[in-house]
Amino acid sequence: MKKLLLVIVIIFFIMTNQWHVSAAETELLPLKSEAAVLIDSDTGAVLYAKNANQRMYPASLTKIATAIYAIEKGNLDSIVSVSGNAVRQDGTRVYLNEGEKVPLKKLIQGMLINSGNDAAVAIAEYTDGTVQKFAENLNAYLKTKIGVRDTHFTNPNGLFDKNHYTTAMDMALITNYAIKNPVFVEIFGTKVLPWKGQSWQTTLVTHHKMLKGELAYPGVTGGKTGYTSETKQTLSTTADNGRIRLTAVVLKSNLKNDKYNDTALLFNYGFKNFQHATLKQGEIFTTAERKEYYPEQDTLITERIDGCLKNIANNGLLAIKDNKGQIVQTVQLTYKEPPKPTVISLKKAKKSKNEEDGLIFVNSIVGMMIVIIGIVTVRKKRVRKY
Repeated sequence: MKKLLLVIVIIFFIMTNQWHVSAAETELLPLKSEAAVLIDSDTGAVLYAKNANQRMYPASLTKIATAIYAIEKGNLDSIVSVSGNAVRQDGTRVYLNEGEKVPLKKLIQGMLINSGNDAAVAIAEYTDGTVQKFAENLNAYLKTKIGVRDTHFTNPNGLFDKNHYTTAMDMALITNYAIKNPVFVEIFGTKVLPWKGQSWQTTLVTHHKMLKGELAYPGVTGGKTGYTSETKQTLSTTADNGRIRLTAVVLKSNLKNDKYNDTALLFNYGFKNFQHATLKQGEIFTTAERKEYYPEQDTLITERIDGCLKNIANNGLLAIKDNKGQIVQTVQLTYKEPPKPTVISLKKAKKSKNEEDGLIFVNSIVGMMIVIIGIVTVRKKRVRKY
């Protein structure tokens, strides 16, 4: 009995935590990356997951978080003064000079398109004064605003630190949140950008091979690459086939092209197997205990093309499942209050009873009068006859 209860508790936990499960693992894709997540960009439904909640190192995918945080917190037209600390950053740079004045938006472009580590630190120091303070505020922002569960960043650019980590699921959530912002989407999808700095004048070209067409995939709309020797290859990518939009994150593949091949496998799987549908406003779903729930507005959902099942829990959580019973998405519905029974006050009830008694009395009198009139009429006729 105890074992049965434990199983029930576990099942309930899974059903109420949609972004920790997926329809994914009914089909094992031959991914070489150690962790991967594919989600529907519009509904947030988890379509595929591999080691989704395993703690991993993101490398430069960190810059996605830095970018959306800076876009939401800062003024894009603000002029940022570049510090010596920013200039001294290792790895990929846009070769800023100490004291150089650069608009915030341009720094974000240099950070996302060319993965500039110097630009990332300049952004962090602009938004929060120091990299340490920036990291503290960024972590709080990611938890409260986006809802990550196992992410902790110590810097704005993803240079390796054993305490700088995330998960494939968290990184997918961060990316998916960021692409709701039009400024981020514009920069995330930029393939080529002329760059004029004090010490470097060039044309920035995205490092993302699928986005720039080197490993072309139809419908790719944006992306960010990452790599350090400790982290290995990481990639975050978005795509749209005109029917459904997808967000894919892969972490820790050994070879550069592996992460692109894995991303293509994920997109192929998502585009082939899933579609959108709508829960209509006011549509009633009834639980086993006869409770009724409904969506307050038309709600977009993701379902398998080959069919889906919908199960409503007693707490109103609607689970959309594939035909093998795996949860694709959950939606919290609103409880429909049962109609309230009519309550009549004692005073009204007494009044109604008195009115009823009065009516009975009147009807009785009328009836007696009719009988009396009938008797009198009969006697009169008899008298006339004799």
